[in-house]
Amino acid sequence: MSDHTISLDLRNAEETSQAARALGAALTVGDTILLTGDVGAGKTHFARSLIQSLLTTPEDVPSPTFTLVQTYDTSAGTIWHADLYRLTSTFEIEELGLSDAFQDAICLVEWPDRLGELKPEGALEIALETAGDDSRVLTASWDADKWMPKLKSWRK
Repeated sequence: MSDHTISLDLRNAEETSQAARALGAALTVGDTILLTGDVGAGKTHFARSLIQSLLTTPEDVPSPTFTLVQTYDTSAGTIWHADLYRLTSTFEIEELGLSDAFQDAICLVEWPDRLGELKPEGALEIALETAGDDSRVLTASWDADKWMPKLKSWRK
């Protein structure tokens, strides 16, 4: 495992939520999380838990599968939660304003492979894999040094 990779064995949905909340507490405007994994791997559950942990007033956090983007005003700044599964071109991403949000907000992006050349530098990449009924393996990787202190709660 390199210095820029962490792997977590998450035994159930609550452990996935705990990891998301711990990361959420360290996020600041300009941070982007790219969430990958098969359908049902827990990307939306992770994003929902992270967002809910930062809301000052509790609210429903639906999947943005059909709306493409949901935004939330949180204690850490505005969060953009995007699901790019249904998009077919980077032009559609530009129309959403996501490129600007990478600078002005905290962004959680599901299906980031759709970003193509618009993928932001310095993003944290999180891959989720099912490892049983409720268990998941989370693998985080990054190039930007800013992630080391933000992920210290994940280090054992």
